[in-house]
Amino acid sequence: MVRSPCCEKAHTNKGTWTKEEDQRLIAHIKAHGEGRWRSLPKAAGLLRCGKSCRLRWINYLRPDLKRGNFTEEEDALIIHLHSRLGNKWSLIAGRLPGRTDNEIKNYWNTHIKRKLLSKGVDPSTHRPIDATCEKSEEKGWRSEEAPRCPDLNLELCMGLPSFQQEPKCVVPSNTTLDYRRNLQMIK
Repeated sequence: MVRSPCCEKAHTNKGTWTKEEDQRLIAHIKAHGEGRWRSLPKAAGLLRCGKSCRLRWINYLRPDLKRGNFTEEEDALIIHLHSRLGNKWSLIAGRLPGRTDNEIKNYWNTHIKRKLLSKGVDPSTHRPIDATCEKSEEKGWRSEEAPRCPDLNLELCMGLPSFQQEPKCVVPSNTTLDYRRNLQMIK
């Protein structure tokens, strides 16, 4: 069974949400609770798809959402969690009550990343940029012509993986005989 696409209906609004639509969505969720997003728009009298209603509720209308600027404590926690979890924004958001994964991701990309770069810290590795490049130069990973760690850190400062054993070559079987033999082995 295949689901129908989300918003290809002819009479579905796709633009900016109006205050009236927001009020209808809030009233419906207060009366009936969250969930059943596919049937919610019709029940609430909205000309929107269920996904649009769900995202509007989760990212903008929930009463427990925090509004306004991030605090220094939130900044520090986001940096710490990013160093542990990487770009797993929903896991990070789970530890910051009232903040959504999308909001945290956008804040990371527009503010924190820039702040770390200005302090000389690589936002991906959370290590000092100069130390990362010096370490890579010691190991011989950089070419002599390469620029010294630009501000955007677009250069890859990493070595080739070392293998314990030589990798074994796998030759794909593309003959009819091999195909039939593989089919017989499955049966």
